[in-house]
Amino acid sequence: MPDTLVIQSHRSPLPYSWIARCLESVRKWAELNHYQYQFMGDELFDLLPEAFAEKRLQQPVMFSDLARLLCLKQALDDGCQRVVWLDADFLIFKPSTFVVPDEPYAVGREVWVQHDKRGKLKIYKKVHNAFLAFCQGNHFLDFYIETATRLLSQNTGNVPPHFIGPKLLTALHNVASLPVMESAGMLSPLVIKDLIQGKGAALDQFVGASPQPIAGANLCISSCQRNELSEDEISKLIDQLICW
Repeated sequence: MPDTLVIQSHRSPLPYSWIARCLESVRKWAELNHYQYQFMGDELFDLLPEAFAEKRLQQPVMFSDLARLLCLKQALDDGCQRVVWLDADFLIFKPSTFVVPDEPYAVGREVWVQHDKRGKLKIYKKVHNAFLAFCQGNHFLDFYIETATRLLSQNTGNVPPHFIGPKLLTALHNVASLPVMESAGMLSPLVIKDLIQGKGAALDQFVGASPQPIAGANLCISSCQRNELSEDEISKLIDQLICW
C-alpha cells in the first residue's frame, strides 16, 4: 500500500469547467510528492450506512462529509500510512509550500470575511474539512466518525449542510485545539473579488487574520451555486492565484 494516498470526489459531469483546473492542481501536487492519487464519483456514498440512504438524497452535502470520513478510514484499514482528502473545488496554487504537517491528523483553516448586519466587514476564524489528513494510529478519526454518525441519527429535522463538517470541527477545535494545516485555506466571495482586483479591504482583513500565507484554498463552489460569483470570476481568480 502507498505511504500517502490523496483522495478526491465529485459527481460527473462537473458542473463548472474551473473545477477541472482545481482537480488537476491536486493531481500534480500528488505527483510532485510521489503520492498515490484516487478520484471517486458517487460511489463515495456507497460507504454510508443503509439507514442514511434516503436522507443522503435530501442533503448530499452533509452526508458527503460523513462518507469522506468512512472512505479515509477504509484506506487506513487497507494499509495506507496516511490519507489526505481535498475537496474537488480546492486549488493548490503553491505546491512547493503546500506541505502536510507532521501530525497524527490535521484539518484546514477557514478565515471567512463577510459583511455583518451593519454592513461592516467581520472575520470568522474557524477550521474546515475541505482538507483533511489522517495517519495510521491517530485516535481522532474514529471519534469523529462516531460523533458525526450519532448526531445525524439523532437529528431528524432539517440541519445546516455543514452540520458535521466545519460546524462540528470548529466546535471541537474551540475546545480541544485540533492540529491545523494553516496553509490550507478557504476564500469567501468578498476576498475572491478583492483578489481578482488585486487589492481591497476584505483581502487586507483576510491576510491580517491568517496565521500564515496560504498555499492552497477551497474556492467554495457554493458561491457559484448561490450566484454570488460567476464562473468567469472563479476562472480569473485561478489565473490570479497561480501568479500570486
